[in-house]
Amino acid sequence: MRVTKTYLGLALLLTGLLLLSGCSGGDSEAAQAAAEPQIIAVADGERLQSAFTDNRLPGMKGIAQNESLQLYVDEATAGIAVLNRASGDIWRSNPAEPDADTLATGTNKDMLSSQVRMSFYNNLGQVSTVNTYTDSVLNQQMKYEGLPDGLRVSYQFGTNKKSMDDMPKRIAKERLEEMVLSKLDKAGQRAIRIAYTEDKDAPFYTRNDSALQGLQLERALKAFEEAGYTSEDLEQDIADNSLDQPKPTPRMFNLTIEYTLDGDNLLVRVPSSEIRYPGDYPINAISVLDFFGAGGTDEEGSLLVPDGSGALIHFNNGKTAYPAYRQAVYGTDNTTNSSLTYSLDETVRLPVFGILKEGRAMLGMIEQGAAVASVTADISGKINSYNYVYPSFIVVNKDDITLNADGAVRTLPKFQEAATSSDFVIRYAFLAGEEASYAGMASSYRQSLIDREQLAASQELAPDAQSPFYLQLVGGIPKLKHRLGIPYEALEPLTTFEEAQTIVEALQEREVDRIKLQYAGWFNEGLDHKVPDKVKVDGALGGKRGMQELATFLESRGVELYPDTALLMANRKQGFRVSKEASRMLSEAPAELYPMNQALNRRDRDRNPAYVVSPTKVPGYVESLLKGLAPYPSSGISLRDLADQVNSDMRKNRQIDRTQSEGVSVEALERISASQDNVMAQGGNAYALPYVTDITHAPLSSSRFKLEDEEIPFYQMVVRGSIDYTGTPYNLSTHTNASQYVLKSLEYGSHVYFTWIYQSGHKVKDTEFDYLYAVNYEQWLDTAAQMYGEVNEALSKVAGQRLSDHEKLADGVFKSIYENGVYFIVNYNREPVTAEGRRIEAESYAIGGESS
Repeated sequence: MRVTKTYLGLALLLTGLLLLSGCSGGDSEAAQAAAEPQIIAVADGERLQSAFTDNRLPGMKGIAQNESLQLYVDEATAGIAVLNRASGDIWRSNPAEPDADTLATGTNKDMLSSQVRMSFYNNLGQVSTVNTYTDSVLNQQMKYEGLPDGLRVSYQFGTNKKSMDDMPKRIAKERLEEMVLSKLDKAGQRAIRIAYTEDKDAPFYTRNDSALQGLQLERALKAFEEAGYTSEDLEQDIADNSLDQPKPTPRMFNLTIEYTLDGDNLLVRVPSSEIRYPGDYPINAISVLDFFGAGGTDEEGSLLVPDGSGALIHFNNGKTAYPAYRQAVYGTDNTTNSSLTYSLDETVRLPVFGILKEGRAMLGMIEQGAAVASVTADISGKINSYNYVYPSFIVVNKDDITLNADGAVRTLPKFQEAATSSDFVIRYAFLAGEEASYAGMASSYRQSLIDREQLAASQELAPDAQSPFYLQLVGGIPKLKHRLGIPYEALEPLTTFEEAQTIVEALQEREVDRIKLQYAGWFNEGLDHKVPDKVKVDGALGGKRGMQELATFLESRGVELYPDTALLMANRKQGFRVSKEASRMLSEAPAELYPMNQALNRRDRDRNPAYVVSPTKVPGYVESLLKGLAPYPSSGISLRDLADQVNSDMRKNRQIDRTQSEGVSVEALERISASQDNVMAQGGNAYALPYVTDITHAPLSSSRFKLEDEEIPFYQMVVRGSIDYTGTPYNLSTHTNASQYVLKSLEYGSHVYFTWIYQSGHKVKDTEFDYLYAVNYEQWLDTAAQMYGEVNEALSKVAGQRLSDHEKLADGVFKSIYENGVYFIVNYNREPVTAEGRRIEAESYAIGGESS
């Protein structure tokens, strides 16, 4: 059962995107999207009236309430608090006593009272940071407006006052004396001579920055103004002396944050239309409510981070030598990443985070802007005394362009043309009692997705249904061959359609029956196929007739067939017009992705790259693919990248940012889902969950960053019971033995998965597919049958059941409880353990519960 929506038309969506991005074209790039900042003062807003109070929140006014929650605000600091009326728990946006933190100093202490932090670039690409407390609240540059169920707070960061940058870093001696000093009285001359030091070795004066503080800076600026020194004069001095100095533009910014009570949730919105900045200072990123619910040194609890399957960072864990946790939601944007390094980190699939405390918990769910979001978490003892987790959002991306003229090399910043088009919205849920656990948080998120039709409520499975066996077969690969000494590329068949039948028969003879066959490398010249603007079944595998015969055979055997395709990456140049169809990086170069060199653990520029497909081309590929698949009966389709990655297109005047690209993928998934009974997809990003029935390469671990303390099956607790899933194929995974893989399958509710070919592994030697060296099916048949039999016997007891609870009983010992009461206790250790009164052998498990 899939959640479906009305298909509105991919072409219409893309036309709108191009019109929007095209409007921002021009030479000034980031400035195109910048709306002029507005002057804001407290007096401009409303005088808030307190509708209710609570003696635990002195100085705070009750602004809005419903049956579940009350919202309070501190007018002096713009901090908010949420009261859970059922439990009496209070959640504050900022620590109650920030001044009591003896560890935090300077800006780090100010941040404890801030609601938003904003980083921005100057015209040299250098980054500076402002926050709502230091740069807005202390200057009384904010205003309040009541909303029907909440509050809107508007901030002005910075002022239009002149700064040190309005004076040249260096100026010719003659010019300073004639243009400035000669026109000033003695007081003015003294101010300038304090501000500048004469260079004894050259006819110049150099700005004395250390002396330009407070009153002395004001005097120097006044002297320049009285001398008639203008911004044009400054620009000339910057140019004449080749100064590394930003153009003096008032650094003022505007941002609005809205707090709305929505049932038992708090909705926090940063409207993109209210983000304003001067064109010379584009905003890089904003972080929202960094210290909402932060835990102090005297509290016990954990931070939930969405690393892979999920992980916990315990409060005050003492790991102060390790860096903060930070990961981008949905992984890397291949259009903005030019690094050759290859990361083995798990990907963030779900845009969530949270805080667990004794008897209470808070879950944050990013509802809009997830594609440009990152989640950051850190512990006490570094820059402050708190444990905290929060989201941040990219507004404008930057890249560095290197210019080389006559041997002179210069690097200049290149900014994204238009700011991210999406609002940034986070939904906060507040849990108490038995729900205050990571299992309760997963249940809350799952229900939120179901309520918003972003996840099916359940699967249509019979009780005790067999566990699926996922099998990827690789049809063919392109391989360099020689004829009469002349090299040429041809398709090397690894598994023909007839050979695929042989493999299926061998599996079914070993009582592996519920097979989901993912057939990769079957069309358009193999595994790294040409883009699917048309579909041509590879003749070396058996051609159209062979494909039809395979489909008929599998249908007669009760095997589900999922032809595999890539839509977001052009793995081959043939048939793909790189100049017109590839996404562009900010440098205007086509976005390339080189294959990984296993030996060097980095990308190999000596091999042929794949290209990132522009989102504008995806709708056409989808239609061509569906048309090409129509003649072949199948159970569904397998999508290699549509649920696995999100890439922007920075093409000049036709920009598609990452949130817009996510929208294109959603429309494509909706179109495919409407035409297919089943959709299998790799990765399983959150936006794909309404449309897929099966997920491969689902995260079955975290990245195990040093700051983390536990990895948990949070992802599985959200999707199980709605979607079937499996991890990496066992024979391509890092599992050291079959027992470990079986234990992980039971603990995480995951199914068995293998990648096979019919031919011997030597066929892939000296090719770009040498990672398939150990996937000959005959090597794995008996092992696979044995593993499947064991996993199927256990998981058939929990078919279609949610993973409702999970607990670490001891090191290497975990208990997973399913919705119907069946539980598995798994022991990863190499020696027996006793858990809950039961002896569990080494690398083994115990089953219990109502239906066991």
